[in-house]
Amino acid sequence: MECRYGPDGKVQETPVGAPAKTEAVPKGPMGKIVEKKMAEMQEYMNRLKSLISHYAPPDPQKIQASMQTGNANLNLARDSATLTIQNYYKAGDQVVFAFDMATKRLTSSNVNTYLDDPKKDVVAMTNQFASLPDGTNYVQQTVVNAAAKQIQITTTNSGYSLVAQPAAERLYRSF
Repeated sequence: MECRYGPDGKVQETPVGAPAKTEAVPKGPMGKIVEKKMAEMQEYMNRLKSLISHYAPPDPQKIQASMQTGNANLNLARDSATLTIQNYYKAGDQVVFAFDMATKRLTSSNVNTYLDDPKKDVVAMTNQFASLPDGTNYVQQTVVNAAAKQIQITTTNSGYSLVAQPAAERLYRSF
């Protein structure tokens, strides 16, 4: 689905591409296996969504706590800075924030974590940021990879436009 916010602030969804084919679940023993697999995948996706919610958006208190416990490392380069945080939410996870020093903006954030087993249930999330003409920084693209189930979810944000001129700006321009 392509999703946009309408003038009323509600999400408007538009189908992209051909509709997905839905096949009837077979009856009998095979149907029970298919239903079980579908339920397992739904449960996995719910757990994945819950896990990601601990990283996006980042929690300023967790970042501060990481700084105080020595789990954060700041690397400054000429035009960029990288903040790497170990054990942000789970033992052994890592969050990396990259900043453009010239524009003082976040350019990316990367998460490396896991659901249950840090070797088998690896989850990676990459966020790329961009700026609007007015300077507003936003997440342009998010990619979540769950290697154990061979799942990749890509979310792209684009096509921002001013829907309505703010009332204060209209009033100011009328003078």
